[in-house]
Amino acid sequence: MSIFLDKNSRVIVQGITGAEGSYHTDRMVKYGTNLVGGVTPGKGGQTTPRGLPVFDTVKEAVEATGATHTCIFVPPPFAADALYEAYEAGITFAVCITEGVPVHDTLKVVGTTAGMRIIGPNCPGLISPGKALVGIMPGHIFKEGRVGVMSRSGTLTYEVVDLLTREGFGQSTCVGVGGDPIIGTTFVECLREFKNDPQTGALVLCGEIGGSDEEDAAAFIAEHLPEMPVVAFVGGRNAPPGKSLGHAGAIISGNFGTPQSKIAAFQAAGVPVADRPSDIPRLLAERLAVRA
Repeated sequence: MSIFLDKNSRVIVQGITGAEGSYHTDRMVKYGTNLVGGVTPGKGGQTTPRGLPVFDTVKEAVEATGATHTCIFVPPPFAADALYEAYEAGITFAVCITEGVPVHDTLKVVGTTAGMRIIGPNCPGLISPGKALVGIMPGHIFKEGRVGVMSRSGTLTYEVVDLLTREGFGQSTCVGVGGDPIIGTTFVECLREFKNDPQTGALVLCGEIGGSDEEDAAAFIAEHLPEMPVVAFVGGRNAPPGKSLGHAGAIISGNFGTPQSKIAAFQAAGVPVADRPSDIPRLLAERLAVRA
């Protein structure tokens, strides 16, 4: 099992003929993702170097391929339209890689596309190791296993997963939720799915300063996952108050979204918080030993 993505997911790429879309399409196909085609307006009827059909619209792609998932590589001004087009065509799962999408666009789309799960924007996507990859994650560092991983940062995700894999902790699914202030899928929504996944036996959550997603996650863990081995990490502890570092969502306002409030929330929920990413495998092993 896994969450959100498996071998049966039928994936298209919006922006498949662009530089980024083309490059990452090739990587997804090489990993084994069931990628069935792509969309670039005005280039319908063409095929990619790997022989994938290109369509003018998402509706045409869905009708021809039965696609259920889409991965979006389009410029920021058009990302919202791409999500709406996917929604109207019947796509049920969308991964928006695009960075720099206006917050008001994301807010509007998230509030008016009920029934379509959105990961991102400004995210690396997700992977169910050994099954499928949708996005820009480096598939070779992942290993199939029982640890669910969720993170707001792409590169931090890769560092943590590499550490886990090297220590023998494989992953069930890894979700990069995105670093913007408004995102389609929160930590709590990921936790709810992991809770119901029989393959997932432990969790690693990588958060950062800004917003309340980590505090919300800690409250959910305390109430619904008290027996699940969970380890957390909070990035940006040394960020100056009021200054955005890296991610648009990583900004502290007064006492809101501080690393101290997030760490305290996790500790109150019984979740150990790593001081540095390299501590995560050790803390996870300790939590698993306690449960055993």
